[in-house]
Amino acid sequence: MKLEGKVAIVTGGSRGLGRAIALRLAREGCDVAVNYRTNRQAADEVVKEIKSIGRKGIAVMADVANAGEVDRMIKTSLKELGKVDILVNNAGIEAGEPCPLVNLAEEDWDTMFDINVKGVFLCSKAVAPHMISRKSGAIINTSSTLGKTASIYLAAYSATKAAVVVLTQGMALELAPHNIRVNAICPGGMDTDMTEYEFSALEKYVGKTSDEIKKGYESSVPLGHRIAKPEEIAGAVAFLASDDATYITGVTINLSGGFDLH
Repeated sequence: MKLEGKVAIVTGGSRGLGRAIALRLAREGCDVAVNYRTNRQAADEVVKEIKSIGRKGIAVMADVANAGEVDRMIKTSLKELGKVDILVNNAGIEAGEPCPLVNLAEEDWDTMFDINVKGVFLCSKAVAPHMISRKSGAIINTSSTLGKTASIYLAAYSATKAAVVVLTQGMALELAPHNIRVNAICPGGMDTDMTEYEFSALEKYVGKTSDEIKKGYESSVPLGHRIAKPEEIAGAVAFLASDDATYITGVTINLSGGFDLH
């Protein structure tokens, strides 16, 4: 196991990609703090699976956009699990529906930036002093292929994910002297509730059904003409967290099956 004896925090770890990441890290030997914001039951189910693998797991509630709650999450994780070697900033949302910018509510814009960008900043800021004191750590941020190339009706979401890319680079530069690596993943379409929601929400703007939109996307994916399974993305996170990536920092890895090559 590549991560035997390590401890990780996975934000947004109760479902979708976060769940897949938490379980993959556990299979690689990590004890895992599973962060959630509202769905304690889902987080507890992930923790149960982690324990069935033979690792320690805890569910920790925190709104990643709230500094006080984030600080409590880090302190709880340290108290219960002893240390934090890995932080996966995975929590993210597409606030409201994909829609033209002229129709986007200011509140939805603010919410997206609060969770998708401010959340990465707050969680990293809170855990960094601990990692600095230990001269070791790995932070992996979840961006998106949409953070590199915008898509119609998703410009605001793309802006948040672009911010994550540059924030990752800045953090990598600042934390490198302390032997802390900071990288990002940029997934494309995945088999998750969020992706399905986006396909459905786009129906009224593009004149196609969600199934047609999904099939159109998949047909543009060179590798297998399909969307990714969350478990496939989780493997890249495990790699970036491991000692196999000790000389990698400040990079973003595209995980889109080649979709971004168009």
